[in-house]
Amino acid sequence: MAITEMFFWWYSRGWRIFITKAHAFLSSVTDFFSMDSLIRTLFKPYRQISAASASSTASLDIKFHMFIDRLVSRFIGFISRLVLLLAGTFIIIIGSVFSLIFIILWPLIPLLPIVGIILSTTGLTI
Repeated sequence: MAITEMFFWWYSRGWRIFITKAHAFLSSVTDFFSMDSLIRTLFKPYRQISAASASSTASLDIKFHMFIDRLVSRFIGFISRLVLLLAGTFIIIIGSVFSLIFIILWPLIPLLPIVGIILSTTGLTI
């Protein structure tokens, strides 16, 4: 009776729970890295730091210095956000591949003890 209930749970509710948890993991990774926010702000200055706009009476040297400050700030922001986007994408891809493999192998896991018994009685080793 307990074995049949275990098989019933494994192939119905257990499989759905596993799929739900895999989806929740991928959603939490997307939320953790704030992928949508990183894409929207990819070219924004680093930590929203930007030099104040120069007045019309400022010298050309000051305007050039402020331009370089903004350019460097945007470059640093772009690189840091790009690294986070790549890391998040990598983790999502790896998580998706492992989740898909486990979802496919899920129905075969209860059969592994039977396969082990058959292999041990025939003398085969892996």
